Amino acid sequence: MQVGTAESAPGELATGWLDVTDLPTGTPERLPVLVAEGEDDGPTLWITAAIHGDEVTAMATAQDTVDEELAERLRGTVVCLPNLNPAGLRRNARTSYYHGDDPNRYFPDPDADGSCPPRVQELIDERIFEAFADSADALIDLHTAQVGSVPFVIRDRVLYGETSGTADGDERRAERDEDEARDLADHLDRLADAFDFPVVNEYAAEEYTERNLQRSTAGAALNNAGIPAFTVELGSHSVVEEDARALGVTGLRNAMCELGMLDGDPEPTGLDAPVDFPVKRAVYPHVDAAGVVRHRVAAGDVIEAGEVVANVVTPHGERQATVESEHDGYVLGRFEGVAAYENDPVASLAVRDEGDLVVPRDAGE
Repeated sequence: MQVGTAESAPGELATGWLDVTDLPTGTPERLPVLVAEGEDDGPTLWITAAIHGDEVTAMATAQDTVDEELAERLRGTVVCLPNLNPAGLRRNARTSYYHGDDPNRYFPDPDADGSCPPRVQELIDERIFEAFADSADALIDLHTAQVGSVPFVIRDRVLYGETSGTADGDERRAERDEDEARDLADHLDRLADAFDFPVVNEYAAEEYTERNLQRSTAGAALNNAGIPAFTVELGSHSVVEEDARALGVTGLRNAMCELGMLDGDPEPTGLDAPVDFPVKRAVYPHVDAAGVVRHRVAAGDVIEAGEVVANVVTPHGERQATVESEHDGYVLGRFEGVAAYENDPVASLAVRDEGDLVVPRDAGE
């Protein structure tokens, strides 16, 4: 397999670069590529990481998973792009300096409207998408979350039904019926469960599309290319957390076992969800008064509806608001900083989810 300048051979690890745009300085913006090809045929797994430039545990996990030893043991091929956002990495920032917004919301979507020519981040994301869309049998996208966050897997909902258009004329990326969507969701479930991290379902359909998550790396791979794909959150950003990195490497090897790419049994990570019911992501709850936030819960804590998760105090320390959860669930992570404005969220929660994981594309309309 060849990806950019990396051309693999059976039993070997190849490295190279994938050019995604040109810089005004006359040099290309290029992404590092590793390709591990096994001696025997098998699936092709893509591992992507660090589309947010400061999510460096994700990058380290990808780098440490794909090595020469893996190529010697593997059936099939692993393609790894350990840094999707070199512009963000250069300045130790979440975003690139191309637009200043989230670079993980520009992947192709057949329903995306727009009369203006695509800007550079959209072109970069489209070129990454084209690189994996025709070869990947599965894709795992690595991230990190808030400071102190617990590790977890995000499982997107699978969309089905007709769309208003196609992605580059490819109908495969534009629509699927409900039976096809459920088959895709079953494959996704097996792969996400094999990773052996607590699984958190993505937002409900309306919020999912409001947040443009069908245009994230894993969202576009899953819902626009029909590739089983999910997102992994590996603790905090900005520094490499060694415990989370090691767990991430284990999870990736577990996924390869599920895909039949590695022999042996998966290795338990020891990470268990603290509740026994399905959960979904919620950036929640929000404060209703500006002030200084005093958190009353920590990452991993189980919470019940009506429980106080934070207080808001004045600059003099006087309590002026109490922030309660309306849902049962647990805390994934707390938002950084203590200065809050009206309607700012204070935490990222995993809350009880009774919704279907396979939904029509127009469910949010």
